[in-house]
Amino acid sequence: MTEIPKEKRLELAIEAFHKGQFPSKTACAKAFDVPPRTLMTRLDGTVSRQHTIANCRKLSNTEEESLKNWILDMDKRGLPLRVSNVRHLAQLLLSARSKPSKDISISEKWVSRFIQRHPELKSKYTRQYDYQRAKCEDPELIKGWFNRVQETILRYGIAEQDIYNMDETGFQMGVASTAKVICGSETRDSHAKSIQPGNREWITIIIAINASGHALPPQIIMAGKKHQSQWYSAIPKEYRISLSDNGWTNDILGFEWLQEMFEKHTASQTAGRYRLLILDGHSSHATASFDQFCTERRIIPLYMPPHSSHLLQPLDISCFAPLKHYYGQKVREMAENNIHAIDKQDFISIYSSIHGRAFSKANILSAFAAAGLIPFKPERVLAKLNIKTPTPPSSSSSNQSFYLGRTPVNLYQLNQQKKQIQELQSQSLSSVVAEQMLEKFIKSTEVAMQDAILLRQGFHQLHTSNKHQKGKKNMTRAFIQDGGSLTGSEGQQRLIEREAIQEPSRRPRRPARCSNCNEEGHNRLKCPAK
Repeated sequence: MTEIPKEKRLELAIEAFHKGQFPSKTACAKAFDVPPRTLMTRLDGTVSRQHTIANCRKLSNTEEESLKNWILDMDKRGLPLRVSNVRHLAQLLLSARSKPSKDISISEKWVSRFIQRHPELKSKYTRQYDYQRAKCEDPELIKGWFNRVQETILRYGIAEQDIYNMDETGFQMGVASTAKVICGSETRDSHAKSIQPGNREWITIIIAINASGHALPPQIIMAGKKHQSQWYSAIPKEYRISLSDNGWTNDILGFEWLQEMFEKHTASQTAGRYRLLILDGHSSHATASFDQFCTERRIIPLYMPPHSSHLLQPLDISCFAPLKHYYGQKVREMAENNIHAIDKQDFISIYSSIHGRAFSKANILSAFAAAGLIPFKPERVLAKLNIKTPTPPSSSSSNQSFYLGRTPVNLYQLNQQKKQIQELQSQSLSSVVAEQMLEKFIKSTEVAMQDAILLRQGFHQLHTSNKHQKGKKNMTRAFIQDGGSLTGSEGQQRLIEREAIQEPSRRPRRPARCSNCNEEGHNRLKCPAK
């Protein structure tokens, strides 16, 4: 037998006392197992706390529950709602229930109070990452990576000190890092402004670290055609400077690093027969010459899944961030000392001074540990994954009594509860149980309608997005100038001129010629010589 809730017992006790079935309030409270003081206050007209709070809120308990579940579902799919989105959805639910003429709205502070009422929710700043990266945060994919690492180490008998990780990172030479500063309180800007050199020429660093805690000398790739003598005035002897057209790496420079830097600095330090090189799938790491050289030198390259370096690559996890931070600090210090032009020589000098701090033994060891590699603990990475596919609720039920005290969440449960209500009514059984089930039945209908409102809003947003994307695809894409610069008006004028050139010119139609008199201007039927 289902236990009757306290609130229902209070209602029955009030009804029985008004009918004169008990000589006193205390006897009535004892018979229905409710606190005597509570019964007395209710008989005096006090409303229950639950009904008082619910009546003071814009949304009902059911509506808030539907909104909360929608928020949690969107969060599990990696698309958490902004405060403005939650407020808009709450307004939709409120408008759907209220009369159209009633002027009611959700206030700006409502969302914060809503979050306080539901401990399952909290507000925080988002950490943006792209869709491809989110797709690769699949636990099964990450588990597969760790299985491959473990199998490779066991198969080739690779020692920990023979495990390396290499990657590239880029710098814009004159860009400083952000910093917390003290400024005048009268400023109205949310962020203080600080001058930086602003030279955005790109420089790439290729670096490798070892699981035992040391880093290999870097290969510095700069944009240019000729080496300059001043670059080498104070550079460490083991550093290597390479030139490319844009300061980026390429297949040739990637293979050069493998030959001249990795092989040169690790071959004599190998503890076992094989070296393990963990790297990403950049094209410069996957050439035939790169692979052949690795095979000949007993180097085992192991490529991480795409878009997963933020989770799996030691360099990305613990080394590159402090490296960029220290570099930005040095640039800021130079700007404060009125040095507003950072050139290649300055970059080499700055980098040489910060390399040891960024690639300290402690940083490198913590990087391999955070990546779950040394020591081998995949759970350190798997625990960070938060994009999960929601599991649909089970439609099976253990017995019929499951539906008695719960709100149905699918059509099968709804139909079962409907049958139970009909049976109770036909058998004239307890009206309290039937009323309780009827409330659950009505609540499930309300939830379904509220979910439909939220889904319609989602479909509307999806339709708008698809319409926007379709419009972009249907736009004509044309090249209107090679290089250089154009203003908006100049670009529009060029486009008009291009369309005028491409539009086929229509030939003027020749006037009609009479087949009778061979004159132009009329046909045979209207010939005056007829």
